[in-house]
Amino acid sequence: MEDLKKVLTQLNRRDFLTKAGLGFGSIALSSILQAGTLPGARREEAEGAESAIAPFVRGPHFAPKAKRIIYLFQSGGPSQLETFDYKPALAKWHGQEIPDSIKSTQRNSGMVAGQSTFPLVKSIYDFRQYGQSGAWVSELLPYTAGIVDDLCIVKSVFTEAINHEPAVMFVQTGSQQSGRPSMGSWLSYGLGSDNQNLPHFMVLISKGVSGDQPLSTAAWANGFLASHHQGVQLRAGKNPVLYLQNPYGVHKEDRRRALDRIKELNEHQFTLWGDPEIQSKISQYEMAYKMQTSVPEAVDTSGEPDYIYKMYGEDARKPGTFAANCLLARRMAERDVKFIQLYHMGWDQHGDLPKNIAKQARDVDQASAALVKDLKQRGLLEDTLVVWGGEFGRTSFSQGKLTADNYGRDHHPGCFSMWMTGGGIKTGQVYGETDEFSYNVVKDGVHVHDFQATLLHLFGLDHEKLIFKHQGRRYRLTDVHGKVVKGLIA
Repeated sequence: MEDLKKVLTQLNRRDFLTKAGLGFGSIALSSILQAGTLPGARREEAEGAESAIAPFVRGPHFAPKAKRIIYLFQSGGPSQLETFDYKPALAKWHGQEIPDSIKSTQRNSGMVAGQSTFPLVKSIYDFRQYGQSGAWVSELLPYTAGIVDDLCIVKSVFTEAINHEPAVMFVQTGSQQSGRPSMGSWLSYGLGSDNQNLPHFMVLISKGVSGDQPLSTAAWANGFLASHHQGVQLRAGKNPVLYLQNPYGVHKEDRRRALDRIKELNEHQFTLWGDPEIQSKISQYEMAYKMQTSVPEAVDTSGEPDYIYKMYGEDARKPGTFAANCLLARRMAERDVKFIQLYHMGWDQHGDLPKNIAKQARDVDQASAALVKDLKQRGLLEDTLVVWGGEFGRTSFSQGKLTADNYGRDHHPGCFSMWMTGGGIKTGQVYGETDEFSYNVVKDGVHVHDFQATLLHLFGLDHEKLIFKHQGRRYRLTDVHGKVVKGLIA
């Protein structure tokens, strides 16, 4: 310890690391850490200080049904009218003005503020009933239609946000404003990890036909929770996590010695300042070191048999596609990663909807169904929750000019569809109903906070008890709202 104090006297931390020539970047901090709290800034928690290396486990509060989740987030807002919410009444109303008594019940975005007419529009695509549940599914989703008896299709989800980023934040973090922890971070905080060699929470992103709608990293951020709870993004290509590998000439033994010395320095700082975030940084250094081996192995799909690629589709051979990410998600699930978040961008069809949504559906349909079947055949679906859905729905009236073969749909918070399976979900059912225009929920509404409360419940967590105290206030994922939707649970 005297030697260590002498080193600290002669060198500050930056000097030491500079002379060591190893740097922060090669330990992957630029990829897996956000800016931490300033030295001396203490974090408060509802039940005492958290250990970064062995997180204080606050749950489960009761026996869980799910051990892990794969969330297939369809960013941009898929149209429920072209996917799961069949509305034959729109055929007779097609081209007619939406009644003011209906239109006035929901907010409309500023993008239709200059529009003088709001003609109702039927879907250009056909629907059929499938499975014992008799679920109506669009012709755009033939592979999903083939697994409807393994799904719970929820047609009555509704939200409070009408623009993309607030709506994504609301579904993912429980608040329309950035800065709150995401669902994956809450699960990491509440339950810890079942795999000590991979992060608790992993994120993969793919782009569809129109992937220009921004997607903020705040959607998978840790907010006010310790930084080791944030999502770690995997990228396509040779380096799935940037700066993870050692620089040329730095051997594994050198890295280990450097990490041990950095740990000593950090532990000394912790004794001086008492900031839990310092321990979180120690944990992140160690995780980065373990990931040098675990990540390349987890993302190497070269050993997957041909029938798996045939199941997921040829896109599964192309890194960075939704299909390839679904295959990686299954591999992460096999390795007990707690929260696996896939984002597929491109569902924002304000115009040219018939053409663009067909391409978008082809991106995700086969791979989504294959993931469910693959998990089921491996015995993983029983305790793996799979969720498919976006941040809001689309309007039943046309945005822009309605023609014989073209139309668009604006954002619509009043109702949208999603599906769930596995992990304790009651499958083979269609839950909830909307009115004849798919404009309002008329039966068994599921608010976003209800969805979040139900998700936590499936993991054995009481959403009213999973609390973090920050700046004098007790926070939770569902804020002061939410109820468990028992009709969704087996």
